[in-house]
Amino acid sequence: MDFSSGKTRSVRMNKSLAVAPTLNAGNLNAGSLDAYIQAINSVPLLSVEEERSLAERYQQHNDLDAARQLVLSHLRFVVRLARTYSGYGLPQADLIQEGNIGLMKAVKRFDPNVGVRLVSFAVHWVRAEMHEYILRNWRIVKVATTKAQRKLFFNLRGAKKRLGWMNQAEIEAVADQLGVTTENVLEMEKRLHARDAAFDSQPDNDGESERPTPAHYLRDNDSDPADHVESSQWERLREQHLKGALNTLDPRSQDIVTRRWLAEDKVTLQELANQYSVSAERIRQLESNAIKKLRVAMQDWEAMHA
Repeated sequence: MDFSSGKTRSVRMNKSLAVAPTLNAGNLNAGSLDAYIQAINSVPLLSVEEERSLAERYQQHNDLDAARQLVLSHLRFVVRLARTYSGYGLPQADLIQEGNIGLMKAVKRFDPNVGVRLVSFAVHWVRAEMHEYILRNWRIVKVATTKAQRKLFFNLRGAKKRLGWMNQAEIEAVADQLGVTTENVLEMEKRLHARDAAFDSQPDNDGESERPTPAHYLRDNDSDPADHVESSQWERLREQHLKGALNTLDPRSQDIVTRRWLAEDKVTLQELANQYSVSAERIRQLESNAIKKLRVAMQDWEAMHA
């Protein structure tokens, strides 16, 4: 299929390329994260056929425009993943930039013949880059964010009369000297005495970690591309067998199940009853019997492939 043909696909491509100039690292560094997110949300999502065509163009002909379009259409996915790591106190813009690098790596390695969507394949690479960024910055503790905290950060050690924790009188004296509240002094005292937590677990004498560490929370066991491919193939096989089982039903039962459960515009029991000149209860009985047959057929098939 030629992606350049077709009015709808041409419109999507033109719209994506039109917003592309706004999607660069400079925008994020300039602080216009909202404008960046608004721009990427205006890039149309790709259909299965469009995604496959673009991936084949890049894989077979090294078409960089096709790769660029694949990246642009999945930038919103990177933003969604970056938001799940907001609890680490790191800038969202930086997480997004790192995730975009992972997305580009995924596009480079993506094989459209495997039968899995790019978004399922890319999740591993996007998370990997974000995790690496979090690891590099885990020990960078932001101890001073407000004006009062910055004043305390640079002056508290010199204002303290002795080592160790201050007593109440010293806290009040420092607060009065620096023009801040006693609560600010106590908070900065805690921050200056705090130690960074190790990312990797430190085993105790029994060889087990005393408590969960950041590595424990970063581990993602659901983003293995191989698992996604296996799951996709299994669902495809189940769908094929379900279609085969449906074809074993008599025409009336097929029609009832299809229009009641599989059609986009589902019909009511009474509508089918009017069509077949029977009662709604009779239609319900036929539907129930057909579903039982399908369920037995699927259970037998799954047992054979377990």
